[in-house]
Parts: sequence; C-alpha cells; structure tokens
Amino acid sequence: METADFARFSGLYSAAMPRETFDQELAELGALLDEEARLCQRSLDGALEALIAPESDAAEAVVAGDDAVDRVYLQVEHGVESLLARQSPVAVDLRFVLAVIHVNQHLERIGDQCVNIAKLSRLFVTQPLTPELLEDFTVMGNQASGMIATAMQSFSQRDLDQAESLVELDQVINERNHGLARRIIEGGFDESSIEMPLRAMLIARAIERIGDNAVDIGEQTAYLVTAAFREFTDASHPVV
Repeated sequence: METADFARFSGLYSAAMPRETFDQELAELGALLDEEARLCQRSLDGALEALIAPESDAAEAVVAGDDAVDRVYLQVEHGVESLLARQSPVAVDLRFVLAVIHVNQHLERIGDQCVNIAKLSRLFVTQPLTPELLEDFTVMGNQASGMIATAMQSFSQRDLDQAESLVELDQVINERNHGLARRIIEGGFDESSIEMPLRAMLIARAIERIGDNAVDIGEQTAYLVTAAFREFTDASHPVV
C-alpha cells in the first residue's frame, strides 16, 4: 500500500467520532441497561409468583426469560467494546463507560438469582411454603424490585442522594432475612421437614443478594458523580 493511501486508510480510524454520535451511543448504552433492569424486575415478579403458586408455569417462564436478560447483557458488552475500539473516552465519559460495565454485570447477576429462586420454587409443589415464609418472601421481593428501580433511576439521573438511600432500603431485606433465619434455627424441625427450611434460607439469601446488587449499582452512581469509588459500607454491617 502506498504511503499516501495508508495515511488516508488509517485516518478513517483515527478521526474523532462526532460528539453528537458519541453522545447518542452513550445514551443507547444507558437505554439498554434500563431494558435489562426491566427484564430483571419482570423475572423477580415471576419468581415471587412461582413461590406462591409452584404448580403454575411461572418458574418455567422465569428460566426461559433469562435468555432475554443475557441477550441484552451481551448487547451492552459488545456496545462498550465497539465504543472503546473507536473512541477514547476521558473524564466523565470514561467513568460512565466503566460504570456501565459494572452495572451490566450486577443486572446479569440479579437475573441469575431470579432463576435460582424460580428453580427452588419447583420443590414446593408437594410441600408448600408456610404463610409466614410467603409473607417474608413477598415483602423482601417487593422491596428488592423497588430497589432495582431506585438504583437505575439514581444511575440515569446521576442522583447521589437517591443512590445512598439504597442502604436504608436494603435494611428491610436484611432484617427479614435475619429474622427468618433465627426462626428456623430456634424453632427446630424434625428430619421429615428439614428440606423446606433449608430451601427457604436459600431463597432468602438469593433475594438478599438481589438487594446487595442494587446497592452495588448505587455505588456506581456515586463513582460516576464523584469520580471516587467508595463502598456504601453500612450495607454490609450486620443487623443487631
């Protein structure tokens, strides 16, 4: 290739992307994350429905629906890779792209936890959960769903106060989880009933992890706004 031709060819890749195009691609990444979050909330709603009615098709719908979460996850991954290959973002733009990578991972994990809950729900067809456990899971699940919405709103609006509020919201889930565990440990059970409380603890732990991932998304908002990463340490303090 002649030198002049090579210069023209390489110039196609070194030329800066127009700012409006760059902003549009950043906005598209944000929109994909919002779509992924909505899919996760739908999966969580389905998982809770499966716990209430384990004989229904709700669990199968959640498991099948995880493919949609994974597709959006991959779209975000490929979008970030493409953007970084063609542009070198700096300052707040770079922080946004890095935060997108982490938020995408947290949402994908939320989707996986919903699948875990749905699969566990199938085990309660012959031995349904007690009304008390169902109440715990409903409160915890609804709180987790609200936290996903709050986390994503804080991220899209760059709202630090809203992001930090996730710590307090998470305490509702943590307190229910600890109370459930105490009742199971202190209540005692015979060999014929040991499986149900153990499965219940796994479900509670999965919902707790969904809440923790929502808090982690809030931490990414804090990073995006302040340019300094910090953990919302109160989120990991034990409940007394």
